[in-house]
Amino acid sequence: MSPQPGGASNYFSTLLAILRQSAAQLVRSPSHSRRAEAARRSARHVLQLTAILGVAIIALMYLLDATGIGWMPTRGTPSLWPIRILTDFGKSKYVLWTLAAMLIAVALVSPGLRGTSRSLLLGLGTRLQFMFLAVLLPSMTGELLKWMIGRGRPFVGGEGNVFDFRHFVGTESFASFPSGHANTAFALAFAVSSLWPQARPVMIVYAVAIALSRLVLLAHHPSDVVAGALVGVIGAMAVRYWFAARRLGFAIRHDGTIVPLPGPSLGHVKRVARGASAP
Repeated sequence: MSPQPGGASNYFSTLLAILRQSAAQLVRSPSHSRRAEAARRSARHVLQLTAILGVAIIALMYLLDATGIGWMPTRGTPSLWPIRILTDFGKSKYVLWTLAAMLIAVALVSPGLRGTSRSLLLGLGTRLQFMFLAVLLPSMTGELLKWMIGRGRPFVGGEGNVFDFRHFVGTESFASFPSGHANTAFALAFAVSSLWPQARPVMIVYAVAIALSRLVLLAHHPSDVVAGALVGVIGAMAVRYWFAARRLGFAIRHDGTIVPLPGPSLGHVKRVARGASAP
């Protein structure tokens, strides 16, 4: 899109206005009339999930963790290079930087558009904000838990002691619980599935593959990846409620169910992108 004479100042003023509006809508007071129903429903689901997976985590620690890591290939096995590539797709900094880059692209392109095209792109921006925060919050929570709990990774120090805890040590060797990769993968899977339910099967496969890769690479015990999944899903659920209560990207039904609002399709986004890049 070719800049018009005197258009630079108008572009930057529009960009600043969009950024201010975006920040303001995220921190404004919740306004949805059915937010209390959504809060109760979400809290009930969180309690159920925590109870079920909490029991599973404890059972895994005592019954499977020690045995499970013994089934895995030796750490550093050359043939595991595809798994090492796969596992990086669950690394929080890669996922967050990718989402951040997409957000920046939306912000930079939006001021040059008008009418429906700008609305479509800003709608996509709201959904990218949701995904970014839905991964960021549980990732930060997971890092705090790792530091507090300080569980040793499999065979740290050459031993297979699954109850080796060094609280508040803060070293990578004692940052096994919960799994950060599983946390990120399940948070992202929940976020994407919340916006586009048809993508749920693919996202479940992605999240499970990332979790299994952490076991195969002897980076975590089985209970670590289940705990990571729990933290990721609960964190993403909290962000979804925050957005829904402010009518951002989601609606709330009478029974408190949070559902995605109709958003820009892939075809719409492609057309807007072509229009933004046209001379």
